[in-house]
Amino acid sequence: MRRHLSSPKGRSRGFTLIEILIVMTILGILATIAVPSYQHSVIRAREAALTENLYQMRQAIDAYFADNAAYPDSLDALVQARYLRLIPVDPFTRRSDTWVTQAPEPRESGEIEEGWVFDVFSGSDLIGLNGVPYREW
Repeated sequence: MRRHLSSPKGRSRGFTLIEILIVMTILGILATIAVPSYQHSVIRAREAALTENLYQMRQAIDAYFADNAAYPDSLDALVQARYLRLIPVDPFTRRSDTWVTQAPEPRESGEIEEGWVFDVFSGSDLIGLNGVPYREW
């Protein structure tokens, strides 16, 4: 006994055009819902990486100051003195040479601290999900 792939009326089995269009419409709706959520998750992950990178670099700057009684002259000085293994990559600019450093402000007595790196910020012009530009984090 041999079975045929055709129905009793002689038509071959398969999906109709309407069925395929309905499935494609459902997939399109699901993709429309999922993509913004995915993009939001990617931005949150980059923000978490930026927060951690800034924290680690600021900790290294503070440790350098505690050990040397002066701020480092550059971020490279932190690497050379082994306070950092390497300068981290800014997750938004995707480069390690775009960090913006801030020099220490003079003391009330007018005395100027030694060194040029008191604080560090992202070099990105983008604005965070919290409404604060990454340059100000």
